[in-house]
Amino acid sequence: MSNPYAAFCEDFYINTRLGSGMTLPHTRETVLHFFERVQKQFPAMTRFRRNDGELSLEEERSRDGYRWLSLEPKRLCSGQVNPVSIDQALAYHQFILEQAPFQLGLSMLEVEYVDVLFGFDLAFTGNHDEIIAETLLAQSPLWALAEESGARPVDFQPSFTVSLSDDCRLQARVDVITRTNSYQVRTGDYSEEKISVYLSVRRYWGDRPQIALDQMIVQLAEKADDLCGACVIPRVLRPISEAIASRS
Repeated sequence: MSNPYAAFCEDFYINTRLGSGMTLPHTRETVLHFFERVQKQFPAMTRFRRNDGELSLEEERSRDGYRWLSLEPKRLCSGQVNPVSIDQALAYHQFILEQAPFQLGLSMLEVEYVDVLFGFDLAFTGNHDEIIAETLLAQSPLWALAEESGARPVDFQPSFTVSLSDDCRLQARVDVITRTNSYQVRTGDYSEEKISVYLSVRRYWGDRPQIALDQMIVQLAEKADDLCGACVIPRVLRPISEAIASRS
């Protein structure tokens, strides 16, 4: 799979998250051995950080594209920003999940969920909430509130989760994240922060599926790619991108 999303956003990224029912190891020897193994495979990952119980290893973020990895008390997360292709990002995530059981002593019994997130950042200097509300809400009965005299959207971040399986263990979620606050709306002094659209496909591990984590990630990414083509691109990203272009 190539990266077909560059035309719809400034930045595109693929993240994975693994949630554990038990605390993941944070001892010095275990963490350093794990991170050194990752760095051997991806030599540009040289920036080691520690912040409030989270340990991370990442490439230089000033580059157009970069990889990162974080180990939290009960989550193992990894991401690649602006990958050359979806397959390239998946190869990185698969490597992380192949190594985790050996390097961190991770057991399939403790896995609670694993998910893939497709993220899209769109640049817009203005009222994020207003442009999202006008784009995604205008044909809804809820828009009546915005028709009140002097009304201006100041907090509109729609989120929607659906089950994709009868047992509800496979779920998809879309989140639209705005970064405008009331002060900016009041003064007209807007920041250059971006609007984000997240599509995540999550598999809960309650039935202990007989499939390796690295293969599960591929299945989730394929489903996310299908949902992007059928729903997220035509119904969410393209309308927002066109609305932003009309105001530039």
